[in-house]
Amino acid sequence: MHAWEAIQKTLNHIEEHIGEEIEITELAEIAELSLFYYQRLFTRLVKKPVREYIKLRRLARACGVLRNKQNRILDVALDYGFSGHETFTRAFKDTYGITPAQYRNNTVGLDNFDKPDLILNYIMVDEGVPLLSDGLILEYNRKTLNEPLNFLGVKGFYHFKKGKMLGERPGVSEPSAIWQRFFDVHKDIPYVPGGRLIGVSYQGDAPEGYSTYFVGAEAEQGKEHSRFENWELPAREYVVCGFEAENLEQLTGSASGKAMKHMRFWLKEHGLTADGFFPEIYYHSLSKLSHCSSKMAYMEMWIPFRQRENINKLIGENANE
Repeated sequence: MHAWEAIQKTLNHIEEHIGEEIEITELAEIAELSLFYYQRLFTRLVKKPVREYIKLRRLARACGVLRNKQNRILDVALDYGFSGHETFTRAFKDTYGITPAQYRNNTVGLDNFDKPDLILNYIMVDEGVPLLSDGLILEYNRKTLNEPLNFLGVKGFYHFKKGKMLGERPGVSEPSAIWQRFFDVHKDIPYVPGGRLIGVSYQGDAPEGYSTYFVGAEAEQGKEHSRFENWELPAREYVVCGFEAENLEQLTGSASGKAMKHMRFWLKEHGLTADGFFPEIYYHSLSKLSHCSSKMAYMEMWIPFRQRENINKLIGENANE
């Protein structure tokens, strides 16, 4: 058994017993590792100590039922392994910056720490060959865009945490607030009927420590509007990672985080590196996206890339100047 498989067994156990008392010694026994080595290996692969990970997963699961105001906060706390209302509220605020009551009474979106699927760090697939893992279907293809695509929408900024990808940075979701702004005004955007939607992260004019995030609907080439921001997907070659999830909420949350991690691994193994901006392309109707009504949801990440050897050559040339 590979080391990651041993840790994955315990991740599955934690998920199945999330509301119960979980002893680290029991997890080490499941992994068939010493207590010391289990905790060390867990932190290395999951990027969180065991106890902190369990707390973050309990909070993530609790978020799913907190919105229903028929569920008392105390009952939610007890159901997900917290000793009481005060302990739960303190952990929630430390993690997300708001209290459970504030979360359930507002439309703010949250990013959670997702359960990792460690196999995605080690399994390589060829282009055009689907990879099925933990309910997620991934497929890679290279695609050349011969003509740029034009989008109209809104933009904002979000805190950029170096080395932390979606699913590893719990807190209030700043991009989800930008999506909400888009849905508030999308009826006024002169978009192409049946066209694509985009969410794209890039540096742009973001202040230090932030990234720019644009959300828009496909518009006619050259179409501009004084009220909305314009963003163009350049004509060039892309690695396109298409993936499918059971519903839109999963697609834009845990599935996106897993796809991003595997794409980083896939690019590295192919001697490629992402080149400056990170578009998410959606093919659903605006009504389905705005109401999260799709039972099966599909998205494509179009990643512009460079050959790693070209980047190393540029670095060498700059060093010799």
